[in-house]
Amino acid sequence: MRAAFARLLFWVPRVLGILFALFLVVFALDVFEPGVPGRVVAVRFALHLVPTLLLLAVLAVSWRYGLVGAVVFAGLGLLYIVGLWGRFPVLTYATIAGPLLLIAGLFLADWLVRRHASPGRPPTPTH
Repeated sequence: MRAAFARLLFWVPRVLGILFALFLVVFALDVFEPGVPGRVVAVRFALHLVPTLLLLAVLAVSWRYGLVGAVVFAGLGLLYIVGLWGRFPVLTYATIAGPLLLIAGLFLADWLVRRHASPGRPPTPTH
């Protein structure tokens, strides 16, 4: 039971991170408008994908180092709230920052469970 919980706790934040990155891609699709040249659309689309690519880079590092994921995802969630406070309805903050903070908490929980499982070296989960 404990191994199954540890395995679940390992995978849930990582899968949620991937799903959240896919969710962000949806916002990049708003660049497609009729009458706009293809080159302009391509540049705009690439620029809109930069946050998603950065998030995926953080997720790649977090895959091995859960504490990095906990800190960076929490920081991104808080940065979103603080940096954009007052511009959007409150539900918008919950929609973007909420999943980031949830993923951060799950990465932290995974890191704590794996750290206490075998002190001295970071354990690798059984897949």
